[in-house]
Amino acid sequence: MPKNSSVFSVRAALQGGLCVAVSAITMAWPAMAGAQKQATPPLLDAMTTELHRAFTSLGKQGSANPAAEKQLPPYFLSYSVSEAGFVGIRAQFGALVDSSENRVRVADVQVRLGDPKLDNTHGTHRGSAVNSMQLPLTDDREALERTLWLATNTGYGNAMDNYLRVKTEAQVRAKEEDTSPDFSQETSQVSISKPAPPVVVDKAAWEYRVSALSKIFREFPDVDQNVVMLTVQNETDYFASSEGSQIVTGHQAARLVVFAVTRADDGMDLFRAQTFEAETVDGLPAQAELETAMRDLGKSLEALRVAPLTEPFDGPAILSGRAAAVFFHEVLGHRLEGQRQRGDEEGQTFTKDIGKEVLPTFLSVADDPTLTTFGNTWLSGNYEYDDEGQKARRVELINDGVLKTFLMSRLPIASFSESNGHGRAQTGRVPTGRQGNLIVTSTKTEPEAELRKQLIEEAKKQGKPYGLYFEDISSGFAVTTRSSPQAFQVIPLVVYRVYVDGRPDELVRGVSIVGTPQAALKRILATGDKSEVFNGECGAESGTVPVSAVAPAMLVSEMETQKQAQGTARPPILPIPGAVVATPAKKEAQ
Repeated sequence: MPKNSSVFSVRAALQGGLCVAVSAITMAWPAMAGAQKQATPPLLDAMTTELHRAFTSLGKQGSANPAAEKQLPPYFLSYSVSEAGFVGIRAQFGALVDSSENRVRVADVQVRLGDPKLDNTHGTHRGSAVNSMQLPLTDDREALERTLWLATNTGYGNAMDNYLRVKTEAQVRAKEEDTSPDFSQETSQVSISKPAPPVVVDKAAWEYRVSALSKIFREFPDVDQNVVMLTVQNETDYFASSEGSQIVTGHQAARLVVFAVTRADDGMDLFRAQTFEAETVDGLPAQAELETAMRDLGKSLEALRVAPLTEPFDGPAILSGRAAAVFFHEVLGHRLEGQRQRGDEEGQTFTKDIGKEVLPTFLSVADDPTLTTFGNTWLSGNYEYDDEGQKARRVELINDGVLKTFLMSRLPIASFSESNGHGRAQTGRVPTGRQGNLIVTSTKTEPEAELRKQLIEEAKKQGKPYGLYFEDISSGFAVTTRSSPQAFQVIPLVVYRVYVDGRPDELVRGVSIVGTPQAALKRILATGDKSEVFNGECGAESGTVPVSAVAPAMLVSEMETQKQAQGTARPPILPIPGAVVATPAKKEAQ
């Protein structure tokens, strides 16, 4: 996740002044009115009606407000409503600690003043565009419209304050390097799909299943903490804008998250995490498969606890497919998000590299949120329309190693003035260019057994006693600002030393991958012939959104690692209740 921002959303520039923009947008209303003759959901109908009233009234002459003559009419107004139902079940050490359900509606009102070339969101004022407010859960027309009215008035006031600041700053600041507009012109979209169905979960059955999975960790007395959590969410997103867009889309997701912690004798805290995702609970693995995964995770923690501590290393390594997917998401994906290519604070790692080779020529990278599955695995980063009402589309970011474009929202940058359907945001945030389903493909593939042989050969060539194999990676962060080094850090969970002299692989702990993106990405020598999926959530300046990444295993000629921070606390002094305490002699023998 970018350190300069927060991990499971901004578009050819408008030409002309305010009058042209307002008249063009006003012409969209007849088309919107025609769309409403169809079977429009009551919530969307209320949104559209109040939005039209606000857009045609705010800042106009003759208002009941005496100060209105000093105010500006908005050139863009949109309402986004997220209506979500949740079921959450959580257990630890074999017992239920939480079982709850909830339903919520939240509206984001986006107000833009000025004109697309320069508006109230310019520079550091982007957050001023959105004002959020909770909506009534029922389709009470008057209650909905009054709540939207209140949110709009508050948002308009914030926008006015910030637009005045933007105008003042524009007069005293030096000319910016990228003078692109603050908002792009896009075609309105109309798509009214069925809302997501209500969440239906057999709570009693899943309370038992989640508790039973958590209970398995009682078999591992050195596991100090554990949690198993099921989250099921069905969400319907409603969008209406002054450009004439009307969109209703439904989305479902079920996620089972497992987290367990232990502590080594030297005070280092170690954890393992695993996530299982599907569109609905019926798509999650069977209980027997999940129980096996719990035991494997517990055994892994036991092994990590007594594994030797890593030493700083700079040499060849293999990233498993899942590890490579996380690596590309953190190291490359964030640097290809459009908003990171403009602004005085951004490092702009690849801004000037369009048409240049940024990866080995056998690698290509795309982001395709239209995919719902990869093989038999559900992809959590899928969506039909982004959070600015633009249709999701596949974007070919890098072809045969050559950079082609960036992930664009409705915030234009030099040479790229339109959205490509990647404006995403958590409720309450302004959308920015974000990843959806990042897909890495290769034309230079090898069976993973062959990759292992090449790893050993490369280690020998470099005079290293071993190479590293990264089986699982948890997360990481990427620094993209100019004020800090353009570096990344990724936290592996399971790492092995692969010795060149034929000794068995050795598990090590406390490893952290560090480096700079341009150097790390060009050291990839070959890839495996099977791809793996990472599903998760990513946080950045526009909040937390679900994402996926797909990649094959990768052999790199040089990977730099360092030791993770080590705690000083002792392992638990009081034994876990019911645990068999080993005598000092037995401990030494073990």
